[in-house]
Amino acid sequence: MSNAQYGAAGGGSAAGGGRPRRSGWRRLLPTWRFMTGTVLGVVALLLGGFFVGYALVSIPDANAAAVAQSNVYYYADGKTELARDGAVNRQNVSLAEVAATAQHAVLSAEDRNFYHESAVSPKAMLRAAYNTATGKGRQSGSTITQQYVKNYYLNQNQTASRKVKEFFIAIKLDRNVSKDQILEGYLNTSYYGRNAYGIQAASQAYFDENASELTTAQGAYLATLLNAPSEFDLAAHPESAPAAKARWNYVLDGMVKEHWLTASQRGATHFPAIGKPKPTASKAGQRGYIVEAVNQYLDEHHIVDSDSLRLGGYRIVTSIQKPKEDAFVTAAQKNIYDRLGHTAADKYVRAGGASIDPATGDVVALYGGIDYTKQYVSSATNATYPPGSTFKPVVLTAALQHGSKTQDGDPITPTTVYDGENKRPVVGPDGPVGYAPENEDKKSYGRINVTRAMDQSVNAVYAQMAQDVGTQKVIDTAGELGMPDDVKIPTTPAMALGSFGASPLDMAQVYATLADHGRQVPYTLVLKVTKDGNDLTLPKREARQTVPREAADTVTSVLRSVVESPHGTATAAQDSGWPSAAKTGTAENDIAAWFAGYTPKLATVVAVLGMNPDTGKQEPLYHALDQARINGGGAPGKVWASYTAAALRDVPVKDFDLQVTKELPPDPQESDPPATDQPTTSQPTTSEPPPSSEPPASSSPSTPPAGTTEPTHTTGPTSQPPPDPTTAPPTLNPVGGIAGGTRPTRQSG
Repeated sequence: MSNAQYGAAGGGSAAGGGRPRRSGWRRLLPTWRFMTGTVLGVVALLLGGFFVGYALVSIPDANAAAVAQSNVYYYADGKTELARDGAVNRQNVSLAEVAATAQHAVLSAEDRNFYHESAVSPKAMLRAAYNTATGKGRQSGSTITQQYVKNYYLNQNQTASRKVKEFFIAIKLDRNVSKDQILEGYLNTSYYGRNAYGIQAASQAYFDENASELTTAQGAYLATLLNAPSEFDLAAHPESAPAAKARWNYVLDGMVKEHWLTASQRGATHFPAIGKPKPTASKAGQRGYIVEAVNQYLDEHHIVDSDSLRLGGYRIVTSIQKPKEDAFVTAAQKNIYDRLGHTAADKYVRAGGASIDPATGDVVALYGGIDYTKQYVSSATNATYPPGSTFKPVVLTAALQHGSKTQDGDPITPTTVYDGENKRPVVGPDGPVGYAPENEDKKSYGRINVTRAMDQSVNAVYAQMAQDVGTQKVIDTAGELGMPDDVKIPTTPAMALGSFGASPLDMAQVYATLADHGRQVPYTLVLKVTKDGNDLTLPKREARQTVPREAADTVTSVLRSVVESPHGTATAAQDSGWPSAAKTGTAENDIAAWFAGYTPKLATVVAVLGMNPDTGKQEPLYHALDQARINGGGAPGKVWASYTAAALRDVPVKDFDLQVTKELPPDPQESDPPATDQPTTSQPTTSEPPPSSEPPASSSPSTPPAGTTEPTHTTGPTSQPPPDPTTAPPTLNPVGGIAGGTRPTRQSG
């Protein structure tokens, strides 16, 4: 066959310049055009899918679990946790509040290229997929950005749709926020075991430290936990120690490789001690009472409203000092609760108290009751019980502050003599005002000076004094001493008997002002509040001289007599070992007994209240604590003295520094003659002569202090001679009422 014939038979492509046809197995292979077209098609499809996905997937709102936080409450030292509340144990912190080595440890463990690579790593994703498919363990291949997206915006479900959303959200997020913001969010949303979400909660759970104080070893351990939070908690799974330590070493070696740690530092780092999980600081014991009081304080002072508190995330340093709080609990347990269970009335016993540092206004201890989980109504802030005779010092303060005079025109001083006759009608400028209070045990004291009347809590004297001063002035003075405006004090002489509701915390503020020489520092329960690393503004609490020092110090000198006099009702305070000024009070029908007092360093009020646990109704305490009657000088006084001694155990004893209006007379003995109605001046003197049995030939009241405009009220003297005021002191027995009107809730000392 010729070449021409071969060409014709062999195919026309060569003759016509065309490509020869494929034959055999080569016909099954795709052409390069097909391959190119397929690749370009896939690329176009992927690009199209990417742009469609990027356009369709938006950054959603954070999921509820990611933003939920607990509020954490600390004692005054700012380190010891008092309590926490909230469903999720998380407390967000700024990146600056996380130790740098802890940050680097997390990066070493999870994403070493975080700061210089994109939000997603296709290479890592393919590697993780390959390792998972070949049985090398499930791996995510996710960057820190992707993990943060999963924690904060999505969920933990291992589904294709979730992974797709995670991919696109991570890319968008990386374009909108900084790397530092993403790392901060990741650290705050990651789970570390022990119900700890976020690195701050984890630091507390494992090491009892703030995230800012983590060591290199501790930070590396927390980074290790991210890989297997439960398995690597060696307190719960000691058998996992080899695996956990291997991961820990991997983290540290990575830090050296990335130049975040030197080789010498690496060599000096040892595996940290892992303690057992701490019990959750719940609201049991005093915690619940304190948390509720703190939350109310935050809301009322417009620091954090109640709705924001429910969202959580606040770090709150309270003013409560743990040693003093513990001392209060011990004192109440020993002197009250350990003595219950013998009588039917014991089930009604409630105890409450508050203690304030007069110099700072800090509430250093708050005692709400036996246990918040058993008795959730706090007796420290319950303002429904009458404070009784603990209000009498307010009446005397008002008298001294305003330069007040008796109805006979005599200036009211500690030595001014009143008629202490039982049921003596209170007299105003126009005659009796319709109120004749009973004294303890219906006892008459005759002519008795103001100091002795305070010692023995003579109702007739202080009801008349309230009338002499002017009830509105007494109310004003109460406010200047720190009594809250919402305490409704009656504008009748019955106010002197504490015939209104007030809480131990309310009264502690009043006594703290007296303790600080009439300088009021509004109390606080909070020293610092932080949210997301930012300090919130607290109200200004500037000290103000609301009551003249001479008036406040004179009242202190009178209240010292109540402690030191053998006839005083507050002698229990002597057991504190400190110079003390105090007053007792007992409410009508024994529904409450009070002890309010102070040393130069601490003002404290203790109350024993009667409450039906089933109905919440106020109940008498007759025969409770194996006593026929409960009075302020009994159990409340013992708690006060025991607490004060323990709270000030390491403080050098300091005496009062007083500037008084008038020195007090010596304490009368049984053989002393009765007091007279001799008026006294308001000018300070160096000594006070014993009271004379005969009135002076003439006397005239001195001029009130400058700046006062108190008018002189005059009425006739009492109609009968007084009995001897030096008889034995009465027992505490609150009785009395208003003649011709409604009977007030009243007290005795």
